[in-house]
Amino acid sequence: MMAASLLRRDKKATATHLKADLNRTDNSSGVRQLQELLDAVLNPEISAADTEALDWCKCLIAGGEGFEEFCKTVRSYDNATLCGLVWTANFVAYRCRTCGISPCMSLCAECFNNGDHTGHDFNMFRSQAGGACDCGDSNVMRESGFCRRHRLRTGENIPSIPRDLLLMSEMVLPRFILCIIQYLRDGYIEPGENTPDNHVFTLQRYTSSERDLQKVLQQLDPQISFLEELTKMGGAMRTVLTKILTNQQTFKELSMGQEENLYAKKNYDKYLSALKNSGLVPVEEKAQGATADVTVGAEGGAGAMVVLGSSAPGSPDESNKEEDQDAGQSVGQRKRVKLSSSTKDPCIIESLKHKCFLEELLFWTIKYEFPQKMVTFLLNMLPDQDYKITFTKTFVQHYAFIMKTLMKSHESDTMSNRIVHISVQLFSNEELARHVTEECQLLDIMVTVLLYMMESCLIKSELQDEENSRHVVVNCSEALLKNNTYWPLVSDFINILSHQSVAKKFLEDHSLLMLWMSFVSFFQGMNLNKRELNEHVEFESQTYYAAFAAELEACAQPMWGLLTHCKVKETQEYTKTVVRYCLETLQIWFDAIGFVDEPAPNQVTFHLPLHRYYAMFLSKAVKCQGLDLDSLLPDQEMLMKIMVHPLQIQACLSEIHSNMWVRNGLQIKGQAMTYVQSHFCNSMIDPDIYLLQVCASRLDPDYFISSVFERFKVVDLLTMASQHQNAVLDSEQERPMLEGALTFLVILTSLRTHLGMTDDEILRAEMVSQLCMNDRTHSALLDLIPENPNPKSGIVPGSCSFEEMLSAVADFKAPVFEPGGSMQQGMYTPKAEVWEKEFDPIMVVLRTVYRRDVQSAMDRYSAFLKQSGIHTGNPWPPYKERTPLHPCYKGLIKLLHCKTLHIVIFTLLYKIWMDHQNMSEHVLCMVLYLIELGLDNQVQDSKEDEEPCIEEHCHDSWFPGINLLSNLHHVINFVRVRVPETAPEVKREPPPSTSTEASSYGQNLREAQVFSLVAERRRKFQEIINRSNTEAAQVVRPKSSSTRWVPPGTPPQLVTEILEIRESMLSLLIKLHQKLSSKQNSLSASWLEDMDTSRHTHGDGITAIERILTKAATRSCQIKRSIQDICGKACPPVPPKKNSPSDKKTMDKEERRQRARERQQKLLAEFASRQKSFMETAMDVESPDTEAAMDLGASEVMESEVLYDCVICGQSGPSTEDRPTGLVVLLQASSVLGHRCRSKEPKNLPTSDEEHIYAADTCGVANDVRLTLMQRFFKDSSCLQSVSIGWDGGVYVQTCGHTLHIDCHKSYMESLRNDQVLQGFSVDKGEFTCPLCRQFANSVLPCRPGRGTEAGAWRTPTNKKTYVLVKEVEDLQEKLGHFPTESNLSKEMELVIKDIKNTTQKKYMDYGKNPGSPDNDFLFMYSVARTNLELELVHRGGNLCSGGASAAAKRSCLNQLFHVLAMHMRLYSIDSAYNPWTKLTQVTQSKEADGFDEERPEVPMLFRDVPSLLIIFVLTMPQPLRKEHFNCVVKMLYNLQFAQALAALSSKFSPEERQAWSTSGALKKSAANAEKSFEALLSHIISELSKDKSVYKVNADETSMLISSVWSPQSIEFSLQQFCLPFLRLSCLLQHHLYGDNLTSCLEEEEFLSLAVCLGLLPSAPQLSNVVNSASCLKWTVSGFDLVTQWCAEVTGLSQMQTEQSLTLLVQDPQWAAPRLLQLPDNYNIIFQYYHRKACTACKKVPKDPALCLVCGAFVCLKGVCCKQQGICECVLHSQHCGAATGIFLLINASVIIIIRGHRFCLWGSVYLDAHGEEDRDLRRGKPLFLCEERYRVLEQQWVSHTFDHINKRWGPHYNGL
Repeated sequence: MMAASLLRRDKKATATHLKADLNRTDNSSGVRQLQELLDAVLNPEISAADTEALDWCKCLIAGGEGFEEFCKTVRSYDNATLCGLVWTANFVAYRCRTCGISPCMSLCAECFNNGDHTGHDFNMFRSQAGGACDCGDSNVMRESGFCRRHRLRTGENIPSIPRDLLLMSEMVLPRFILCIIQYLRDGYIEPGENTPDNHVFTLQRYTSSERDLQKVLQQLDPQISFLEELTKMGGAMRTVLTKILTNQQTFKELSMGQEENLYAKKNYDKYLSALKNSGLVPVEEKAQGATADVTVGAEGGAGAMVVLGSSAPGSPDESNKEEDQDAGQSVGQRKRVKLSSSTKDPCIIESLKHKCFLEELLFWTIKYEFPQKMVTFLLNMLPDQDYKITFTKTFVQHYAFIMKTLMKSHESDTMSNRIVHISVQLFSNEELARHVTEECQLLDIMVTVLLYMMESCLIKSELQDEENSRHVVVNCSEALLKNNTYWPLVSDFINILSHQSVAKKFLEDHSLLMLWMSFVSFFQGMNLNKRELNEHVEFESQTYYAAFAAELEACAQPMWGLLTHCKVKETQEYTKTVVRYCLETLQIWFDAIGFVDEPAPNQVTFHLPLHRYYAMFLSKAVKCQGLDLDSLLPDQEMLMKIMVHPLQIQACLSEIHSNMWVRNGLQIKGQAMTYVQSHFCNSMIDPDIYLLQVCASRLDPDYFISSVFERFKVVDLLTMASQHQNAVLDSEQERPMLEGALTFLVILTSLRTHLGMTDDEILRAEMVSQLCMNDRTHSALLDLIPENPNPKSGIVPGSCSFEEMLSAVADFKAPVFEPGGSMQQGMYTPKAEVWEKEFDPIMVVLRTVYRRDVQSAMDRYSAFLKQSGIHTGNPWPPYKERTPLHPCYKGLIKLLHCKTLHIVIFTLLYKIWMDHQNMSEHVLCMVLYLIELGLDNQVQDSKEDEEPCIEEHCHDSWFPGINLLSNLHHVINFVRVRVPETAPEVKREPPPSTSTEASSYGQNLREAQVFSLVAERRRKFQEIINRSNTEAAQVVRPKSSSTRWVPPGTPPQLVTEILEIRESMLSLLIKLHQKLSSKQNSLSASWLEDMDTSRHTHGDGITAIERILTKAATRSCQIKRSIQDICGKACPPVPPKKNSPSDKKTMDKEERRQRARERQQKLLAEFASRQKSFMETAMDVESPDTEAAMDLGASEVMESEVLYDCVICGQSGPSTEDRPTGLVVLLQASSVLGHRCRSKEPKNLPTSDEEHIYAADTCGVANDVRLTLMQRFFKDSSCLQSVSIGWDGGVYVQTCGHTLHIDCHKSYMESLRNDQVLQGFSVDKGEFTCPLCRQFANSVLPCRPGRGTEAGAWRTPTNKKTYVLVKEVEDLQEKLGHFPTESNLSKEMELVIKDIKNTTQKKYMDYGKNPGSPDNDFLFMYSVARTNLELELVHRGGNLCSGGASAAAKRSCLNQLFHVLAMHMRLYSIDSAYNPWTKLTQVTQSKEADGFDEERPEVPMLFRDVPSLLIIFVLTMPQPLRKEHFNCVVKMLYNLQFAQALAALSSKFSPEERQAWSTSGALKKSAANAEKSFEALLSHIISELSKDKSVYKVNADETSMLISSVWSPQSIEFSLQQFCLPFLRLSCLLQHHLYGDNLTSCLEEEEFLSLAVCLGLLPSAPQLSNVVNSASCLKWTVSGFDLVTQWCAEVTGLSQMQTEQSLTLLVQDPQWAAPRLLQLPDNYNIIFQYYHRKACTACKKVPKDPALCLVCGAFVCLKGVCCKQQGICECVLHSQHCGAATGIFLLINASVIIIIRGHRFCLWGSVYLDAHGEEDRDLRRGKPLFLCEERYRVLEQQWVSHTFDHINKRWGPHYNGL
């Protein structure tokens, strides 16, 4: 009852009242009241969505205060020293390797920026799974890296907490947490409850139950958020929460609910039933019936129930019984295996029991598949130490349950991330990990759980003996492997193994090791490939991804983790144990797959993790622990078995590259590549090769060599006969397979990675081999060099030495900028001495993923040799000296000194010399390499171990001993071979019957050598087996085994023949030398003495042979003598008769080759000359000679009609009215001019809230303001002729300079339209690429037909007086524009005008009061001309000092453009009454009367824009305009420009100065040339303008403040010149384009003078003595003073204008600085930190992809739907508004720049590079980035010159979606 009354009262009052009650000594009534209240408030039967309960809790906890206030108070008692900030995926955090103790250490941005990490190895990263900040945790990072806040141990000076502050929390929160738990119990529905267990429903059931769970969680959202808020209050509140969560008593009291409460009872039962399903071992009674819970995966495969943790502890051998009774199941069905695990404590994996709230909370968190909010809450609590320990134990206790839930989950990806988010916080801490390992058997749990997990997807292995195999492997096509579901568990395992104390525990625990080995054996032989022999496989499975990932992550990485702890002598025992278990498990495996001695044919698996464990531990044992290799090796028989599978892989690699597996599809190539790829090689191919080296060093060399050739299937090829049959290879596969076998032997005998190289040497070799293939960026190099150990850590051991090593072997090539070229990255390139001494082709072959990289390395090597003049021909791979072998592996040298190898070498030398088929340069190269290796690695003891055995097939008779040196000069006379009857050797006459011959022939028969590799191998195998079985040698295989099985219907029979050879290896080498150098007796008898050995290291085959002979001669006198003997027989050896045809063939072959070469050279030369001539015609950018043809106004061309070449039809001719020719042009709207500012310095990009960018001072804005102001006061039509538009959105026309017939162009467009290929442009919009140079274009500008005749008269200089010319000009203007006759040409011209109008947006064309009026059109037309002239000026650097035509001008089409515009403007004539020309040249009577007209006045002359007037005059007068008339116009306009300059200047004076100048000038008026002195004119203007008080009447003191400097005549003269210069430049440029006048170059100071002379304002060159005077250029036709008076009167007569406005119009400053992009900060982090969290101004949200406009600094959402307008995204919108459809945006989160041009966009690259000169797109590496000035300049250059379309190649449509 009391509760009811409390509920009605005000919450705050109740809370205060209860708090007071509870604070009394006798608080029982308070407690009772509170409990009753809570019973009512926190009633779990009320829906969770009702937040009333939450409000009550907040009030009660705060005890009557406001909740916010309460939070503040609690926070002030926060004593936490850790940051512990928890973040979720996609958060930007930092990792500093210098400060981190654990590789997983991470910091939030705030702690990172407040700590000092200068010079550290850190990077920024986007969190994948979420994480937490480790600042302040000295277990994970060094204290020096803590930030300022967490460095102070804040705990000391925090006051202790008043008892009553958290009293209510302690009372209320347990009930609140219980309430949440009850909701969770209630809401949970087991997937699959209440529905018949029928598989049809499975999926729907899953999705619906998942949806329900989501609903429950959504309703609980506010409650869980409240818990999260509590954790953020700091240490004090976390302590309270920890107490509640871990208190077992509270849990007992509350969890079941009171007896009488029915709801609680039911609720508890739900919990119990959910709990029942949690263990791996089901409760006994369930085991009989419902196995559904345990058989994971809906397939419910037949198979044994998996029982773990049931066998007696301590019986390691039990786990060998991998097989159980149901082996009778049919193959292929999923097969489960019963593993009796030997875990020590069966309770590990049983059902869970919960003792506190925390445990149950975690349980539900798992059940609900780790909701993000719950995870964050649980992690937020971690800074509390007690909580951390309890939580970790709870987590471990639930580990098996987590795995089960994960396997069932549909969202296993998200769930994996959330699991790791938690586990990485717990297990990265060594202290904690050790504690849990000791107390909770963490290792046992992990291994068992992993085993259990993999057991759910085992299938029978088909390797070797398919029928009877008892081995099981994981099935790589299962979701578990395909989706990497095992990843979180494996990653945890790797994480805890990185702690030494934990790893030692693991290595000491034998039963665990045995378990682990059985886990690894699940992967041994997985993903078996069977070679397709008939047709191509239909479905290429991609399971190999899963297989490689699984071996790397589940087997190799834990292995590397363990290896890091086996580095010192003290850990020998661990290694021995692991090696012992590896061998045991391997033995079990061999037995299980039924392996005897031969691998099954046509099968290969790349996965042998057991072999690799064995290999890597062996290697560590010898290298770091000083163990003796032999003590760790098994008997010979086992070694023979161990070697088989790795060797099989090497042979199959060769087969794959020889296209023998082509029917298996591309995926098999993918496997071969992945196997050697940098992330896998040190866990795959390296251990395999090492293991083979170990086997080779311990097994009989003859056995090993013959095994190799047999595995590589080239035994049949190794015969002296010129023809043979091969049962297993096609003839085109023989060569690559032979090359593969020899290369493998070379790698095997020369690689020293595990045989004695130090870590530094290995790093160096890896680095050199990667750099030799290609120049590499720093990050690519880091990525390509195999990290050894654990690749997850990102720490290369001794990574400081990575940089040192890099600088030792490579030079840094800074990024270079070819303008128009691709963006280069900073690259490292090998130093010269590296090429010279360290280039190792063998290492390169081993490390190349693509075969082309080997070629690339060789090309680079030969380029280096050419460049340094060492060798000019085609060099052979150089031979490299090796580091000495570790004594343990000396046996490897025996391979090089065994007769089998020598016979193979001899045979191959002979075959190459005889030109047998399928030999190649590569074969010879490898053979020579092997000989040289043999010479360099001598066998120590030369005494023969075994006496030669007398057996028919033994080929000891070939050579006397095994030493290569002695065998080199041993001559072999006769050889017996088996050849097909058809071979040339057979057809020969019987020997002549002379007795001596005959007898010697018989003797030869006895002497003849026979060679059979297979037989030899069998014999040796038998020997080894017998030796190891110590039985008598009766078990000789039947001899038949040596003759191969012959397929039925084989080609011709084999017959035995005897060949006469009479050669030794030496003599063959010398003959090959002659053959290669194609000279007889290429070696003179005395050449050895004259040898210069230094030049032998680099060169081709000849050099290699010489090097070998020299080496051999220095090592043995006998060889030296033999060489001299052989060379001494200078007479060429007569080849046996049978050779003559083949010899003739070789000669012919040589000749034919020579001829073919010559022909090829000739063709190439011809092609090159053609190409050159094309380049010269096409690319007129570079060669200045083509200028004349381009500037179509140039004088020579004018004499006759201009001829044009059409680049489509190739014809040349003039442009005519009927068949006009046009220039290929690109029209684009541009706002570059509008973005110019007054100051030369670019504006800075704002990087804080205080900085801003104002656009008011740009050219575009200034001109807009001006026009609007004019339109307020003056007549519209007059306004529209007084200014230019097109500063923003003007149309710029550029051309590549190529011309085509307009009809040809139309058909070209038609063909493009039908072309289905995806082009980067839109043909419908008229876009195309120039057919010749492929430059982007979108229109064709018609060329006017050339008028040859008048050209002479048209240009001649004139002597007419100025006033005559003025009159003529006036008359010309009166002439009405004659309408052109309708022709193809005029039609095209109209079309181009239409194109030009369509190029820009409507708003950039309509400035008039009535849009679409002729006036408006007129303004737009002449402004196009103005825009193009102004832009050309900008491209020339803003002035004409450089003279001559610049590159921009060569491409200029202004001449043609002017004619098109002129023709269009001829349609408008200027009304003569308003013609400005009269006002320029005549003093008219002022018409007083008109002043009262309704009409507004015209714009006064002093307000008009002079360049605009010039263009209007030129365009509206009949074309072609004579030059004298043009000059006349310029002169008259200059007068006006000068008057404007004076007026503008006068307004800058202070009143006193104005007075002074006025009086001083007035005195000069009477002088003779007063009209040409600026003083006189200035004073005149001042007095005229002063007539109207308003003109100068601006706030006087304001101006005087501004102008402190006094004006001198010099400074006035300078200002006047500066004011007039823009007009002169424009006139000059116009004159240049119309008349082809050359521009002269000059110094900047002389520019005014130079231009004035050029325009005829001044006589040619004035005397140097008098400085040029701007006034002297004036040419008045009538009294200057009168004209000026008239012009001033127009201004003073304006009654209704205010002073400011008239001044604004009067003071027009025509000078603008060059356009610049914004200035960016040097460090990218400044931009990133400010902008990546900044909210968008439009939608007020933080954009997912923020972007910045680099032109104006606007901050926009890229692709954001939030800021879309009319279906157009914000970036595209902004590009239209800011750049007239050109936008340059920096993407904040990616550091790259994208360009939007019209409807297309492209990725431009980045202007921020790291310390190694490379980009970091998407900030993946997160290294600090710095502005690259050159790149930014290139970007700016492309923007200003409008060349984005030409230079960037990869454009795509953006569909308004950016």
